[in-house]
Amino acid sequence: MTQNTPAVTSEADMERLETKLAFQEATLQSLNDALIAQQARIDHLERLTQALLERLRRDESGGGTLSASQQHEPPPHY
Repeated sequence: MTQNTPAVTSEADMERLETKLAFQEATLQSLNDALIAQQARIDHLERLTQALLERLRRDESGGGTLSASQQHEPPPHY
């Protein structure tokens, strides 16, 4: 019986390690997917920010003047 005990322990240890490895691989894949999604969101937000900056610069270079009807129009809180 003593000869079987180390083999059983070894098989149990191997199964435990394989289970841990499978869990770690799944966790790593999940983290990788989250990282990819975050990077895609960051890229989108950077493009959006750049477009807004270009629009702001374009509007500022246009003089930023209001039309005649907008200049004489009272603010909405009056």
